[in-house]
Amino acid sequence: QVQLVESGGGLVQPGGSLRLSCAASVSIFSINRMGWYRQAPGNQRALVATITVGGSAIYADSVNGRFTISRDNAKNTVYLQMNSLKSEDTGVYYCKAEVRGNYWGQGTQVTVSS
Repeated sequence: QVQLVESGGGLVQPGGSLRLSCAASVSIFSINRMGWYRQAPGNQRALVATITVGGSAIYADSVNGRFTISRDNAKNTVYLQMNSLKSEDTGVYYCKAEVRGNYWGQGTQVTVSS
């Protein structure tokens, strides 16, 4: 079992920044891939960014160049740095771990609004 706890969400104005954190209950060296997904109201959960155990990252086109995913192996934590936020970035952000199955966190709300 892998437990994931997200934090760092909140209300921010357009153009602002937030950093999300996802703390895992196990060593992230054992997790093949970790990622962030976003679910906006009325929409399905969609990929935002993922990072492999080797550090390779991919991004959704809508966030490429604005968001950065990173990992701190010593803290068993994955981060999502979000800059130049737009209203369409609003949603619940979920952390996912892929290791002998998929594990999800409880989500953290991000609201971009003036």
